[in-house]
Amino acid sequence: MTKKPILDVACGGKMFYFDKNDKRVMFMDSRCFETTLCDGRYFEVKPDIIADFTDIPFEDNSFSMVVFDPPHLRMNGDKKPTGYQHIKYGALYNGWQDMLKKGFKECFRVLKTGGFLIFKWNETEVKVSEILKLTDEKPIFGHKSGKRSNTHWLCFMKEENSKHICDEFMAMFYEKLGKVGKS
Repeated sequence: MTKKPILDVACGGKMFYFDKNDKRVMFMDSRCFETTLCDGRYFEVKPDIIADFTDIPFEDNSFSMVVFDPPHLRMNGDKKPTGYQHIKYGALYNGWQDMLKKGFKECFRVLKTGGFLIFKWNETEVKVSEILKLTDEKPIFGHKSGKRSNTHWLCFMKEENSKHICDEFMAMFYEKLGKVGKS
């Protein structure tokens, strides 16, 4: 598959893209289907790759930008979505907090250092403040949009993981210290 600089991990119908076939974007979704919506409009989810954002099939540090627009409407139980919005946008099932936490971790894993994560969330049912508790990363800035200003666009930047570097240094230090102590 062609190397692209941008990964959209939950592209759905690619509704906010100017070009739904933009060659710079690797479109990924766990779904692939086409249907006619209740208002008669054709709708399709047609990603480049079918995969789950909790287990992204790319190597660490692969993309300069990751777009994360996960489902935001909850389902009762684990039944198949049937409503217009659930079909179009997907649904959050039982255990959704853990799913989104894993999604954030995976997005940051495949993002290059210095790269940007664009996160979109509609807080009709769950406040964005609750979602931000699911990641240790902090957004740089955000913007509210939509008729009721319920949709939030947030921008994160992956910084060098200083804790990881510190842990590696300490492991190396103790390894050397152990060798010195055995001499």
